[in-house]
Amino acid sequence: MEVLFERDGEIGHVVLNRPEKKNALSSNMLAKLNEIFSEIAEDRTVKVVVLRGNGGNFCSGHDLKELLNDPLDVRRHFELCGRLMRAIRNLPQPVIAEVEGYAVAGGCQLVAACDLAVASEEAKFGLPGIRLGIFCFTPSVFVSRNVGVKRAFELAITGRLIDAKTALEWGLVNEVVEKDRLREKTLELAKTIAGYDFDAISSGKRFFYAQLEMSEFGALEFGINTISLYSASKSARDGIRAFLERRR
Repeated sequence: MEVLFERDGEIGHVVLNRPEKKNALSSNMLAKLNEIFSEIAEDRTVKVVVLRGNGGNFCSGHDLKELLNDPLDVRRHFELCGRLMRAIRNLPQPVIAEVEGYAVAGGCQLVAACDLAVASEEAKFGLPGIRLGIFCFTPSVFVSRNVGVKRAFELAITGRLIDAKTALEWGLVNEVVEKDRLREKTLELAKTIAGYDFDAISSGKRFFYAQLEMSEFGALEFGINTISLYSASKSARDGIRAFLERRR
């Protein structure tokens, strides 16, 4: 199986499983990832998802053999990738990228599309397509929205790789840890999120990304409307009462 799904209580683990190819994304992998995320979206018992790669690398990008196909087939491949980006963004549950080894090209795009990212200090990030004579067109979309215009263009136009410390400074990842503590720290973050109410998590993620597309005061008005409606929910009222009464 090129993609695995495992459960650990309220945490779902999606695992890229082509270690011999550094988890390069094939069309089959992308189709399976879309299928898995579609199933997770319907499962309220999963509160947070961890996305990682097997074999010491996160993801080395798209399987380059698929880019040698007919342009229509290449388009279908990238449409599957586009569906995956949308699935991650629309998923009610936050997705944490657990990054070790290489996260380049489409792999760097995956990190940027995830809601949070924890990286090993040995991880490498970049958009190296230009070295092969093809600009990282689609990966630069999400990366530029994480690290800013000039940083993203620098990565895409030079093809150079950056280390995990630089990725942290630029805003591509949230935390950098020692390699042997990567799983521990990722699970620590996942368990923190999983400890909260599902409706609060899912409505918060939905609101956060929707407001990013709005003007400042348009987003503020959207926030006022959202919190006014959400304050009537059972979870919000139970939580507020518990706090005021000094109970869990």
